[in-house]
Parts: sequence; C-alpha cells; structure tokens
Amino acid sequence: MGEIGQYWNPLLDTSKLNLDAHWMPFTASRAFKASPRMIVGGDGHYFTTDDGRRVFDSLSGLWCTGAGHNIAPINEAIAAQLSKLDFAPSFQFGHPLSFQLAERLGELMPGKLNRVFFTNSGSETADTSLKIARAYWRAVGRPEKTKLIGRAKGYHGVNFGGMSLGGIGPNRKQFGLGVEADHLPSTLLPENAFAQGMPQYGEHLANYLEHIIAVNDASNIAAVLVEPMSGSGGVVVPPQGYLERLREICTQHEILLIFDEVITGLGRSGAATAAEKLNVIPDIINLAKQLTNGLIPMGAVMLREDIHAAFMSDDLPAHGIELPHGYTYSAHPIAAAAAMATLDYMEDRNLFAQANDRAELLQRLIHDLKGTRNVVDIRNFGLAGAIQLAPRDSDPTVRPYEAGIALWQKDNYVRWGGDTLQFGPPFDSTDAELEQLFVQVGEVLESID
Repeated sequence: MGEIGQYWNPLLDTSKLNLDAHWMPFTASRAFKASPRMIVGGDGHYFTTDDGRRVFDSLSGLWCTGAGHNIAPINEAIAAQLSKLDFAPSFQFGHPLSFQLAERLGELMPGKLNRVFFTNSGSETADTSLKIARAYWRAVGRPEKTKLIGRAKGYHGVNFGGMSLGGIGPNRKQFGLGVEADHLPSTLLPENAFAQGMPQYGEHLANYLEHIIAVNDASNIAAVLVEPMSGSGGVVVPPQGYLERLREICTQHEILLIFDEVITGLGRSGAATAAEKLNVIPDIINLAKQLTNGLIPMGAVMLREDIHAAFMSDDLPAHGIELPHGYTYSAHPIAAAAAMATLDYMEDRNLFAQANDRAELLQRLIHDLKGTRNVVDIRNFGLAGAIQLAPRDSDPTVRPYEAGIALWQKDNYVRWGGDTLQFGPPFDSTDAELEQLFVQVGEVLESID
C-alpha cells in the first residue's frame, strides 16, 4: 500500500471550493457548507482530511470498502485494464472478463444462483431484480403476478422501485406516488432491545405475509424483497426463524423471494452471503458495494438457473432480445477488473473469516455501552452494529447528528442515520482500533445532552 495521505496535496486550499456547485446526496447541505468535512486521501483503515488528520473509517466508506483503502493489487488491476480495454459496448457485444466474473460470483453463491445480470449500483440492482421478477412470471405464462412486497424500515436504494418497496418514510415523502407495493412490518421490536445478534422473539412477524396474500391472492404477487439485515434502517436484525418462515410461505405460494444483500453480501455477514450464513436460500440475491471494494460502481443480480432458463426458452427468433433491460455501463471492463481483483484480495487474506472473527469483538464492545446516556437500544449482526439514541425535543435525528460530528472531531468517521449511529468497520480491523473507537463513542455519548 502507498504512504498514508500520498494523494493529499497540502497546498490545496479547500476553502476556495465553490460549495454551491455540487448538490450532495443525503446531506444537510447548509450545515455542511457552514463547516465542511473534506476527505482528500485514504489508506488502509483510515481517511486523510484536508487538514492532515488520520480518521478511522468505522463504516468502511458506505458499507463498501471492507477490505480497506488504497490497496495496491486492486489499483494495479484497474490500471492494467485501462491500458488494455477501457470500455466495451454491453449491448449485443461482450468482453471476456465479465463472463469470468459472472462465473466466479456464481461459485460464491448458495444453491444454484449462478446466473448474473450486472448493474452499476445497489439502487439499479434493486430495480433490476424487481423487473426480472415480473418478467419471469410473464415468461412462464403467469402475467398477472405483478404485485411487489417490501418491508417497513427496509432500504433498497433510491430509484423508483427500490424507493417504493423500501420502508423509510423520509426517503419517500418528497417524491409522491411510486410503484404500488405492500409492506411487511419491521422486525424491530421493543421486546428485543439490547439483544445480542439475532433476537429469539419475532419469527411470527413473517406470518403477516399470509395476511397480504389473503388480501391480494398469491396469484397476483410476483416477489417479496427484504434485506437479511437492514443496515441503512439502523442494523435491523432478523429474529431467529423469521427468514426461514418467509422462505416457507413464498415457496408454498409460488412467490419469488429476493434478498437485498447489497450490504450483507461479500463479507459483512462473515460469509460470502447472509443467505449462506443463515442457511436460507432465496430465489434472487442482490449484490453491490463490496463487489469492487467501493472503487468502481458495480452491482449484480444473482439468479437461479431456472429463472434465467425461462427467458432463454421463450419463443423468439434468433435475433430477439429476451430481456429488454440494461445499462450503458453494465459489466464495464474497469469495474469487472476491480471486482476480480477485490475477490482475489479478499480470498488471499481470508477476509470473510476475519470479518466473522471480528464480529464477536464488535458485539462485546458495542454492547458494553448499554447504560450509556440516552442509549435506548444496541443491535448487531455480523460485522455491523448500531446504537439507537432517545429523541430530544421529539426529534430522533438530532442526537445521532451531534454525536457523529463530535466523533469526526475525535478522528472517527461514523455514520448517523435516523435515530442511530451505525458501524461497519473494515473486515480486518485490529482489536486496538475497535476498542479505541467504542471508548470514544462512549465518551461522546456521555458528553451530549
């Protein structure tokens, strides 16, 4: 790896930047402009700020750089690919690396989820999986199966399909009517506060799917889309038996079950997928984020062989397109090179197993904060955790915001979202890094009103 901060130019005066030009995503723009937080470099488990501080990356970027930053083998693979093939059209033409990557991903998936449709993000992956689900039922002669079901507090990106099946109100309220969808209740229950890992109570919540089926009839329902663990919703963890029960109901009523593993996939759960970790096999798995270690945008919809086969057996002429869907940058050669190198790097360093090992330490450290001022719940799953804070003046978002800013000032990048602080550290974080992080989290929480 390169020297920490090697890309930081100490002569760059970020105060001269035009902060009005860039409308930032999911950002309190006015507050940011009043006190900008600028990152100019990254190496290993740390960012470098424009004033030269090393900041621990406790969320792996946005859940996507679990292998760390500025990894020489991945950088070198991207550079080599740039000098070989920078772009290739993905409509009607291919390049070898995308097929190699697809085969490799299929080998990592449980069951027979070994057919891949490439996208460029988790949001595109969510919408692609929903379109494929509807198109599949049409391909097998069941065009009436169109209804889609999500879950409260779920997050499936920000495109219209994923937004509509998602269940985080502030992500929906400004945009009006989306895709018609019903929602399962959240698995976040007050009875499970401070449960370590998967809570024992709550399997019954999956039975609400039977209610939705009774109202709509299974003949009209195409798919259920859920995250095994909802990261952006605040590390909402499935109760024991819950996902198994969803699988049973979907199988019984011929409904496709889609796992959104954009966060949990490729290491965060301590395995290649949460589906493998929990031994619950869906019909479709959505991947993104960790696929390229965050370097180049890329996502993947992993499908069962028979779903893909239904399209290939359609009665079309040889020149007919089985699925009229895709993106200019689907399976981009640079992204494919980044993904192959990321998988190599994680395999060589056994990072899935390291994440699984680190999960035990994270669980202990984060739950040691029970009893800290204003903490009303703590949750964890795999190498992910969240601390839920009590509202102040009826505003659930103010304390996490203040805590996140204070932690930034203490050289920790922590994500605040809704009423939680969220953590997803690098897969090979050291004991010392995690211990220092949660000591400082505790100090900050005790210091804010």
